[in-house]
Amino acid sequence: MRKLALSDEILMSVDKPARYIGNEVNAVMKDKEQVDIRFAMCFPDVYEIGMSYLGIQILYDMFNRREDVWCERVYSPWPDLDAVMRKKHIPLFALESQDPIREFDFLGITLQYEMCYTNVLQVLDLSGIPLYAQERGEDCPIVMGGGPCSYNPEPLAPFFDLFYIGEGETVFDELLDLYKGMKAKGASRREFLKEAARIPGIYAPAFYEPSYHQDGTLAAFTPLEEGIPQKITKQVVMDMDHVCYPEKLVVPFIKATQDRVVLEIQRGCIRGCRFCQAGQIYRPTREKSVEYLKELALRMLKATGHEEISLSSLSSSDYSALQELVNFLIEECKKRYVNISLPSLRIDAFSLDVMGKVQDVKKSSLTFAPEAGTQRMRDVINKGLTEEVILEGAGKAFEGGWTKVKLYFMLGLPTETEEDCRGIAHLAEKIAKRYYEIPKEQRNGKCQITASTSFFVPKPFTPFQWAPMCREEEFLEKARIVREEIHAQLNQKSIRYNWHEADVTVLEGILARGDRRIAPAIVRAYENGALFDAWSETFHPEYWREAFAHCGIDTDFYTVRERGEEELFPWDFIDIGVTKDFLLREWKRARQEKVTPNCRAACSGCGAKCFGGGVCYEG
Repeated sequence: MRKLALSDEILMSVDKPARYIGNEVNAVMKDKEQVDIRFAMCFPDVYEIGMSYLGIQILYDMFNRREDVWCERVYSPWPDLDAVMRKKHIPLFALESQDPIREFDFLGITLQYEMCYTNVLQVLDLSGIPLYAQERGEDCPIVMGGGPCSYNPEPLAPFFDLFYIGEGETVFDELLDLYKGMKAKGASRREFLKEAARIPGIYAPAFYEPSYHQDGTLAAFTPLEEGIPQKITKQVVMDMDHVCYPEKLVVPFIKATQDRVVLEIQRGCIRGCRFCQAGQIYRPTREKSVEYLKELALRMLKATGHEEISLSSLSSSDYSALQELVNFLIEECKKRYVNISLPSLRIDAFSLDVMGKVQDVKKSSLTFAPEAGTQRMRDVINKGLTEEVILEGAGKAFEGGWTKVKLYFMLGLPTETEEDCRGIAHLAEKIAKRYYEIPKEQRNGKCQITASTSFFVPKPFTPFQWAPMCREEEFLEKARIVREEIHAQLNQKSIRYNWHEADVTVLEGILARGDRRIAPAIVRAYENGALFDAWSETFHPEYWREAFAHCGIDTDFYTVRERGEEELFPWDFIDIGVTKDFLLREWKRARQEKVTPNCRAACSGCGAKCFGGGVCYEG
């Protein structure tokens, strides 16, 4: 019988003990003596967040289909259990077997957002694994990173043995086969890493060395061993109907952030929003066939018992067979009393019609993302939305019975002026006014507009990677302008305004655009007590300020400085298919306020055609 790593006394003393016991519906149990490779898959945040992430569920299912591999899960212990584990010297453990992570062959850590970086160190520390890769011995797991933040792995490079760049369904089997064979031959850790570095998409930081100019910019990024590639090429799945996808999702014991069946309908995005990293790194757009999705949806609902199904995509409105798929799901879900969730829809009549079909008479709120308050700024960011379309969409929503609208904007975008900031308030006011233009007898009570602004971070592999970033006080001043302008509006009682934390955003920018010289500051912040930085109640900016000062890091170098066109970036050794020339061209078009058509309208020559196929190359 499986013995829990934590005693009943400890479990009863911490919040939500079900986070740590495993054995959920569809969790995979194997005999550890009958497998050759043990893989611990980690999401470095609390259980409820990690269990909502589709990527781990895909790899968990894919690995466990192999008879020679047992993949288990591990999440960051919440601070209450973290303190107990340190005090009682309890090592971090996997949910399925409850065995210590240090006993595994691999520890795979997904890097979904920069604010989890101190949690990565927590996972290593509690596991008894040295933080720095160069200090690990033959008895330590291979620590491997992946996910969107691995597209600039350099701030974390000293802590990882390997990074996987791209989609995990491509060369993971090759990597595991290599490890299994070399392990059987008694090869050393370094010998394996060197061979792994030759597999496409695998980056081994120990075999590369950066050098810097006197002004601090990157001079060169050099492989240290013969046969190690100069460039790491992103791995992409092109046949979406025959790629591994879990039918039996692990069902959490407690409510997760996204507690539902997740049906991935496509990858990539045909839109070319210049601020959006995902829209570039996941190119080209690849769809799953509607017949395959119909079958998969029914199998997943049967295997999980979930009461809701959600369509997963960067832009669901652009899936070519959305109407057919939604009509099918409406019919099938009605029989099973299952709700349908449709995120990532655009503001248009088609999308509103689709949403109207799946939501009941008591309409929930609608979410629109204009991103900018003026047409000039929407052209700069290539949003592809006019004010006319936004107001028309809002009007149709109000006429359809919705009364609550959430609007998402960004502040601090390149070339933004005070007029652009005030434009956010004016657009919210026009949307509220549009509601009161409906005949009174057709209104459903009062309308509520919630305008939320996040602060802009120029991410790697976007046209804005050359752009400067605002300082904390500049972000707050922009938010003040929006707030005061909203308070001056006629319909201000119908409009609420929220804004993101500016100090968190600045830290995100440093980590997103950093290089290896940032790593010691991450360690220092962790030693100061930084943990769960993505959570406002546990974020302590003073820990980070002290860390950067202690390490002698000028944070303005990574944030407020505009990059030169010829500058070598810390992430330029990664080839995502989309070329740097294209991104630079888009950066110039942004400053000229020129719009680039979406991929279905015209091919813009981004370079992703090198992978072959994709809806962006039709016609």
